[in-house]
Amino acid sequence: MEFGFTTAAYVVAAILFILSLGGLSGQESAKRAVWYGIAGMALAVAATLIGPGSGLWLLSIILIAGGGVIGYQLATKVQMTQMPELVAAMHSLVGLAAVLVGLIAHFEISRVTSLMASGFDGSEFATFGALIAKKTAVELNILRVELFLGIFIGAVTFTGSVIAYGKLAGRVNSAAAKLPGGHMLNAGAAILSALCLIWYFNTGGFFPLFLMTLAALFIGYHLIMGIGGADMPVVVSMLNSYSGWAAAAIGFSLGNDLLIVVGALVGSSGAILSYIMCKAMNRSFVSVILGGFGGPAGEQMAIDGEQIAIDSDGVATALNEADSVIIIPGYGMAVAQAQSAVAELTRKLRAAGKEVRFAIHPVAGRLPGHMNVLLAEAKVPYDIVMEMDEINDDFPSTDVAIVIGSNDIVNPAAQDDPNSPIAGMPVLECWKAKQVFVSKRGQGTGYSGIENPLFFKENTRMFYGDAKKSLDELLPKIN
Repeated sequence: MEFGFTTAAYVVAAILFILSLGGLSGQESAKRAVWYGIAGMALAVAATLIGPGSGLWLLSIILIAGGGVIGYQLATKVQMTQMPELVAAMHSLVGLAAVLVGLIAHFEISRVTSLMASGFDGSEFATFGALIAKKTAVELNILRVELFLGIFIGAVTFTGSVIAYGKLAGRVNSAAAKLPGGHMLNAGAAILSALCLIWYFNTGGFFPLFLMTLAALFIGYHLIMGIGGADMPVVVSMLNSYSGWAAAAIGFSLGNDLLIVVGALVGSSGAILSYIMCKAMNRSFVSVILGGFGGPAGEQMAIDGEQIAIDSDGVATALNEADSVIIIPGYGMAVAQAQSAVAELTRKLRAAGKEVRFAIHPVAGRLPGHMNVLLAEAKVPYDIVMEMDEINDDFPSTDVAIVIGSNDIVNPAAQDDPNSPIAGMPVLECWKAKQVFVSKRGQGTGYSGIENPLFFKENTRMFYGDAKKSLDELLPKIN
């Protein structure tokens, strides 16, 4: 009866997780989708606590309460600009959990098989030990392969996510960096891991498992260190996929159907998102996974001209005279917390009868959807927030394009310079508008360290300063 209830609860939780993923595809349904996910996780935890093998209630409650407190503190204190690195940090915990669960499963297999060899009939074991005692030799070998893969994927995810967090948070140099030997080191570590799998499969000993864990930790570290800042959004999505597959592998080891389903959902959705982002950035999915991008392919084109500054009066005059405006938000807007000022500017322009729309690049803000969340938070109407493919052809007929804290996603070098690190990446072609105003702190390059020829074009003017302060100064001058 208990097992039937747990199974039924897991099925309902899995359905809620699927509904949650599906709902996140639209801005209007995203809030409801989050609640589906919360309900599904609460049900899954409750069913696990009262289902077969339940025990250690006090310890379980303490750990759940501790995790809840930490999660609450993070949710209330972390800024939206820190969400990408927070996601990377969460992935590292999933990877670490997979490694620890896999190692514990190995020790439990060794303990149970040793006791069974000594004459125990298996009735003395509980929960996972009882599951192991019922397995045949072939099934135990399959279990060893499952936990081996879970530890391998988890270890790669752990160190890779830690490095991704460091790069996104600015604590690790965002430039691509490899040790002498480059890809050969990664290949060597992968071959060593494969040999350790054969060794472990035949002996069941701890040392090949330990050796593989060290190799996998190195692979995760070296892979992500070899990927430049321009590809970090893809990396975070890729690590999300890894964490899902690690959870699925551990689900097989523990015989937990919900872990398998949820891990497969996370793994597959993360892989699909990574592919979509690679396509949006003109990256090879395999090359990104192997850590092959992030640096220039050769000498980049020289940029002629100079950056011409403009003040708030000049921007206001152009906006008051314009009929159509496209706003391109980026990470700089998030850093300056300028989304409310942007929303107010939008309201004033629309009240004056002007057409105002937003152009969102698929990877704007270091993670997909980051800009959409900020704009929704500021109450910008959903129907004027457009994806790149929907709006790119409209720039030639637009009077004013305003770029707020973006660099790489509006860089014409992606189309004009074959040696640029972002060569071939689809970008928002805002330079085709009649006038372009770029709100930017100074003359520095963007996150990927690439100079932007847009800033030197004849129809571009630089609106220097903190985005929020600049917009606050501009707002009273809009008629």
